[in-house]
Amino acid sequence: MLRYVVRRIVAVIPVGLTVLVFVFLLLRVTPGDPAVVIAGDSASTQQIEQVRVALGLDRPIYEQLAIWAGQLAHGDLGRSVFSHVPVTTLIAQRIAPTLALAVTAMLFASALAIPLGVLAAARAGTVVDRLVMLFAVLAFSLPVFWIGYALVLVFAIGWGLLPVQGYVELSQGVGPFLGHIALPSVTLGLAFMALLARVTRSAMLEVLSQDYIRTARAKGVSFAKILFVHALKNASVPIVTTFGLGFGLLVGGAVITESVFAIPGLGRLTVDSILTKDYPVIQGLILFFSGVYVALNLAIDLSYSLLDPRIRL
Repeated sequence: MLRYVVRRIVAVIPVGLTVLVFVFLLLRVTPGDPAVVIAGDSASTQQIEQVRVALGLDRPIYEQLAIWAGQLAHGDLGRSVFSHVPVTTLIAQRIAPTLALAVTAMLFASALAIPLGVLAAARAGTVVDRLVMLFAVLAFSLPVFWIGYALVLVFAIGWGLLPVQGYVELSQGVGPFLGHIALPSVTLGLAFMALLARVTRSAMLEVLSQDYIRTARAKGVSFAKILFVHALKNASVPIVTTFGLGFGLLVGGAVITESVFAIPGLGRLTVDSILTKDYPVIQGLILFFSGVYVALNLAIDLSYSLLDPRIRL
């Protein structure tokens, strides 16, 4: 077990270094001069040069990389060009709403997707199976912003049950928090729920065809116990893998969802930074999301050995 954990952690090191280099080069290989964009169209040559010097863009690229890596080693992601606030501070200020949105969306998606996927697999080829898969296809195909505005139109404007926009912290009360996070969570979680339901169905169908399942049924084990105790546990590896892959859906959807519902999270910060060409903030956000993605997939890799002991070998 320890050897497996060490191997997986060591394998993450080159991935992390590749991510660092990619994030560093991403904004430097894009068309245009960042100094010109930040300084503005009406800036003089001298002002553009001052911006270039301030960002360190006048140095050789290998020297820029070395300086940036040294700053990262000390937890310094740079400062915003416009607000002059450290990027780490901006991320810390905005991470709570995004974390709350991601967690509630994932809980909503998991609570519906796994039972629906199991139900579709248990009733494979029937009307129930087709309806579940039709719902999954529609949920995965509809744009996030369309779902958000449709939910607002029905539940907020039409029926007046939930707030239209905004975010309330959990410390201000469970009721207000859930009321404001409900529509954004459903909006963000629908695509992930559709993906998870399809993967659960496929994994369950493969497991239900195994000999030990037929043996359990022949022994008189109840079908519900076979589904949720024996089959679901052995189908859990691809299902857990989907949580790591689904993180990309959640990040991309959070950018749109937070804009639709005016949630002051990292998604909204990303949009604002792109619109203002705030390169240090954009770079810091890409690095942050990439780091979370790598860490999440490492945790999922390590969980495989608990779900299926054969993987340790």
